[in-house]
Amino acid sequence: MRSIWKGDLSFGLVNVPVKVYSATESHDRTSHQVDSADGTRIRYRRVREGTDTEVDYAKIANAYETDSGETVIVTKDDLATLPVNRSPEISILEFVPREQVDPIYFDKPYYLEPASKSPKAYTLLAKALEATDRLAVAEFTLRNRTRLAVVRIIDGVMTLQTLLWPDEVRRPDFKFLDTDVELRPQELEMAASLIETMATDFDPSRFEDKYQIELGKLIESKSEGGQAFPETEEPESDDDSEVADLLAALRASVKDRAPQRELAEDAPVKQPRPLAG
Repeated sequence: MRSIWKGDLSFGLVNVPVKVYSATESHDRTSHQVDSADGTRIRYRRVREGTDTEVDYAKIANAYETDSGETVIVTKDDLATLPVNRSPEISILEFVPREQVDPIYFDKPYYLEPASKSPKAYTLLAKALEATDRLAVAEFTLRNRTRLAVVRIIDGVMTLQTLLWPDEVRRPDFKFLDTDVELRPQELEMAASLIETMATDFDPSRFEDKYQIELGKLIESKSEGGQAFPETEEPESDDDSEVADLLAALRASVKDRAPQRELAEDAPVKQPRPLAG
């Protein structure tokens, strides 16, 4: 892996030099846009409105609107003068209980690697976070944007998980939340039983991206002049119908899951894959 940023993880008077790495990568196939008629590649050009004059990327700025409606042009050099863009620190602001940070705020994860000759300070902070079961709330600047983040430990590695800002998370304003739904005790009990029959330990290696697999088959089939997926008739559905007896449907689901549950318990347990280093 190649580091994308280097700085200091600071809390109090302690500075921990770290290198930052993106913790995820895309497995999507690369593609480019073409004319569907003959495959001619589509190109985009940045031109001045009303003309055919192309503008160099280095000369392109952003126009922002003030509160009074005035348009102001802000260049990359203007943005570089912002004080936050000159800080090379990941500043830890506080430590909070892990369960208090809802995953809905999680955005993008980054691995932190010790950048000094001795990893003692890094290891000390990581062990202390694990021992106290807390997350470190931090602020830092990456690619000219101030980020809110938490530092958490994944398999012994400090992971910087950027967070969405509070105003970026929408409130669920749905009518059904104000509806008084009556549930029978038997229904709730059977739903819990169904959950138990499907309960297991999370192992991400058991799952696969079916879209990418099917896309690969489609690409290979088309390259050979074949048809990857024969057309099938869609089953008719009655959109106006509801489940007549929810309890009966739950019972049937539990009964259907029981043999699968027994097979899963007899199968050997897969060990999770270690972090890529």
